[in-house]
Amino acid sequence: MFTPDETAGIVDLFGALSRANAERALSELAYRRGEEPPEAAIDDAVEAFALVELETDGETVLAPGPAAFPELPAGSEDLPHILDTEGRSVDREAVARAAAERLRAAADRAVAAGDADRAAELLEVSYDVEAWGAPALPTVRDRLEGVADNTN
Repeated sequence: MFTPDETAGIVDLFGALSRANAERALSELAYRRGEEPPEAAIDDAVEAFALVELETDGETVLAPGPAAFPELPAGSEDLPHILDTEGRSVDREAVARAAAERLRAAADRAVAAGDADRAAELLEVSYDVEAWGAPALPTVRDRLEGVADNTN
């Protein structure tokens, strides 16, 4: 129902959101559209690196990630009034570091599983993560290339 870029767009509208507020925003928007609340939209966006989870000020928040092209879905313009929550800003370097850490963990899983398709996806994401200012990831990329090259 919501693409990862739309989910990132909703979060980007606020700068960053707690998971609970992001779920509420998605549910409110789904309700306004006459649809069922999405169950996996946030997890799908995190999996696609369109959203990144990170700790800030003692709270875990979601922020648009390096692979996001945030897009506001129709009807989202009223969400700031509906949620009645303050937007917040997060340090882009902190988001990049969190994305790099998550990329390393996802790469470890893809390599261990020999998952060539996921390795190829993560290889593409690695360039986005680096472009966001994360430390260079040549070792991660080398490991992913070794698995991604095994596609038939």
